[in-house]
Amino acid sequence: MTPDLTAVGDTGLLDTLQHEVALFARRAEQTRLGGVGQVRNSMDRAAYLLLNRLDKEGPMGVKALAASMGIDSSTVTRQVAPLVDTGLVTRTSHPDDGRAVVLQLSPRGQARLEEVRASRRQLMAELTGDWAPEEREAFCALLTRFNGALSARMAGHDRGDS
Repeated sequence: MTPDLTAVGDTGLLDTLQHEVALFARRAEQTRLGGVGQVRNSMDRAAYLLLNRLDKEGPMGVKALAASMGIDSSTVTRQVAPLVDTGLVTRTSHPDDGRAVVLQLSPRGQARLEEVRASRRQLMAELTGDWAPEEREAFCALLTRFNGALSARMAGHDRGDS
């Protein structure tokens, strides 16, 4: 059971936290945290996350990709279609089961992903340029932990847990 933090006098802090998270989500979506230079805002969040996952985990089927991202297969199919159309992802038949589809980052997709990553790294460097290295590390660790907690909560709700 999760403790009710609002009952122990944390209401002001939790209000500030929820407000800052809402602002972050809005600003991140407005800018798409697209980076700087010519590639700024040039790749939407869904495309970036799909390409990034294929780069980190390698070729995989639609169901495996959906499971690893915590979304359903129909969403992956819909989101990957324009990536295939633009040549960023290739779609091939599974070697053991010709009916199954394997998605793979194409060389063009790899190059485009690295362009976007470099641009986003530059943006992160600019936004945190006056932070101490320890502050960057702490922020990254806490944001990773926060995202993990959100993912776990979503997974629990998908199973029907409360």
